[in-house]
Amino acid sequence: MTQFSLDALDLAALLSSRVCHDVISPVGAIVNGLEVLEEEKDAEMRGHALALIKSSANEASSRLQFCRLAFGAAGSKGASIDTGDAELVTRQLLADERTQLNWSVPRVLMSKNKVKLLLNLCLLADATIPRGGVISVSSTGDEERIAFKIEAKGTNARVAATIPALLSGEAEEGAIDARAIQPYYAGLVAKACGLDITVTSEPELVTIEARPAEALAEAQEPQSAVA
Repeated sequence: MTQFSLDALDLAALLSSRVCHDVISPVGAIVNGLEVLEEEKDAEMRGHALALIKSSANEASSRLQFCRLAFGAAGSKGASIDTGDAELVTRQLLADERTQLNWSVPRVLMSKNKVKLLLNLCLLADATIPRGGVISVSSTGDEERIAFKIEAKGTNARVAATIPALLSGEAEEGAIDARAIQPYYAGLVAKACGLDITVTSEPELVTIEARPAEALAEAQEPQSAVA
């Protein structure tokens, strides 16, 4: 692994590719459903097509709303975002029968970058439980000393080997593609917030934490022996 840096144009291009990747599947399903409606006369098949269009449109909308907050300039006129909005888009994104979301972040106005970081950490957590499970999101401290903790519990929960390095700004062979841009971006946002990210894994559980850099350093210091 080598320390890596992207210029602004490449970062924007890769994030755009990531967003397109997230919405291309449901949009494609909508197109397929419309084609069936044009060609199919059977009432039952038309009903299936309409159901597909509706579910795919809802999925595309949920993904776009999430990406707008996680990657975009949502609410650019202000410096803060309502964490209630962050909870809403996360619940919409995870609205399926496989994943349960437990959200314990107080509803407050929080700086834009910290909300972006929180959403990106939720996205990382979701990727660790491809078979579904439970994602628990919590925070401690106030705006100046905020810390986030996301736990993902599920069958075969695991973190891709490259994720910790990407969060630290490192990349294999000094290159990053659209698949790797999200954790790399999360690391950039964490750095801008003055937070360090740690990822720990054990059977059926992955824990992702973002804490102030000095707090993490203190936690890692060896404890003095007590006589």
